[in-house]
Amino acid sequence: MNAVDPLSDEDRQRHAPDFHLQRIADGSILAARCSCWWQRTPELPGERVGVVGHFAASEAGAGMALLADACDILRDAGCTVAVGPMDGNTWRRYRLVTERGAEPPFFLEPDNPDDWPDDWRQAGFEPIAGYTSALNEDLSRDDPRIARARARLSDSGVTFRSLDIKNPDADLRRMFALSVESFAHNFLYTPIDEAEFMEQNRAVLPFVQPDLVILAEHSGELAGFLFAIPDALQARRGRAIDTIIVKTVAVGEGRARAGLGSVLVATAQATARELGFTRAIHALMHEQNVSQNISRRYARPIRRYHLFARRLRP
Repeated sequence: MNAVDPLSDEDRQRHAPDFHLQRIADGSILAARCSCWWQRTPELPGERVGVVGHFAASEAGAGMALLADACDILRDAGCTVAVGPMDGNTWRRYRLVTERGAEPPFFLEPDNPDDWPDDWRQAGFEPIAGYTSALNEDLSRDDPRIARARARLSDSGVTFRSLDIKNPDADLRRMFALSVESFAHNFLYTPIDEAEFMEQNRAVLPFVQPDLVILAEHSGELAGFLFAIPDALQARRGRAIDTIIVKTVAVGEGRARAGLGSVLVATAQATARELGFTRAIHALMHEQNVSQNISRRYARPIRRYHLFARRLRP
């Protein structure tokens, strides 16, 4: 039996799980691990949510018994439903790849062995939310509605600029504030503190091309932003980087900002084409999110992911 890597001390301290479980096989081999959270967890109407994350299993079936133990712990803590895999909240790693497709993994994409979803299903979990990533292979494709939306936004005073790479922290802090506003109604949302947001985004700055991080401003306020990044995994596989990943699109509330998400996506794809890229991946979209409507104009699904849940009976 192969061993899985133990949870790092850094992640244990930073993510602060309420309990951590390990399954040891053959006397010393770490066969599976996971963590549980029952404090400061997401809300579901009528439920008390427990979260299972930091999941890893060495081979098919190795994690099933551990997940059952995690559910017992969450039930004893008063939870009525267990959700996972999620490393505490949706700002961190969560979901499992359930339909891989032919495209290789892309930069910043969560990945997992193909047998992990079976461990969750065999432990009594069922999908509670689905997500897709989609690929646009023609960055010259135009949406005739974009020009009208861009003109309307310009007339209302919206302007666009790139990330200030010489002073990124100022822009990142504004992006944090808008993200908290924009994502507050997302499924299983929980807040994150600014320090963790800054840490996550500073970590990827060495890979950023500033023109692919687009900020829309109105009357001195950040109205929306798009964060795209080149697919660094292509270079690690010995390929020229021809793909960008549209990682985050956030737009503030208000009718005056209608169409801004579509304009941001179109602008990012046009900019990427000018920079020599030929493809764009629209990454990790909730299947009921408005971002899917924008993506369908350009891209085809290449991967599916699921988040799982299990009812915890008294």
